Amino acid sequence: MSYIENVIKINKNNINICYNDEGPKDAITIIFIHGFPFNKLMWNLQLQELKENYRVIAYDIRGYGGSDAGTEDFSIDLFVNDLICFMNALEIDKTVLCGLSMGGYIALNAVENYPERFSALILCDTNCIADTSEAKEKRMSAIEGIRKNGEIEYAETSIKNLFSPLALTTMEYEITALKEEIVNTSGQTLCNTLLALAGRRETCSKLPEIKIPVLIMVGKDDKVTPPSAAQSMHERIKNSLLVIIENAGHISNLENHNEFNNNLKKFALSIKSK
Repeated sequence: MSYIENVIKINKNNINICYNDEGPKDAITIIFIHGFPFNKLMWNLQLQELKENYRVIAYDIRGYGGSDAGTEDFSIDLFVNDLICFMNALEIDKTVLCGLSMGGYIALNAVENYPERFSALILCDTNCIADTSEAKEKRMSAIEGIRKNGEIEYAETSIKNLFSPLALTTMEYEITALKEEIVNTSGQTLCNTLLALAGRRETCSKLPEIKIPVLIMVGKDDKVTPPSAAQSMHERIKNSLLVIIENAGHISNLENHNEFNNNLKKFALSIKSK
């Protein structure tokens, strides 16, 4: 299911941000940040599930989906600045923030630097560490591959690492749709984002300072940010909740959306009741 797309101008950064905004405007707001190299469409099943009781917003970070790339060098700090400007443009003072993978990196940085703007945090299939030397090398190789062979080959290669073996054989429609999202993203945007991911700093040392409710979810078969990474964050964030999603890899919100959504709703309800 897809929704009517909205576009709002972020004047400070002079770019248009494309987003979906569903549910009652006076309800608790949840903003969803997509993973790399996808866009806001990856959250459709979550928006559909929660829109009756919550205001749910999924947006394209710059360069993805319908959002402008702009002219600045990509970085996690820039993505966070975009998020805050986006919230200001929509007059959202405080929100629940949910990020998957790269979206989790953005969310952690945002909560660290703007703690007063967030009421709760949902971290999905993500990590708090900076890239190791080996991980940086892999990103540089990916950039070289994109420039040499194009987006289609990159889409084919990256998808294989993101999904569980079960999903690769049972979710052909969803995986094809995600491949199209990657192919429709410019090679320059993909390369710029890989550089931003390689250059990000760690946020692990700041996790004990998080005082808001935190839910951490991870696919049991996630090879990119495994359950051990989620466990490490859980141990650092006091009173956080950790959920291992069965039959799911790195894209747990799609691979087992029923279990993912059930835990998401349970957590949102616990916030609502406070």
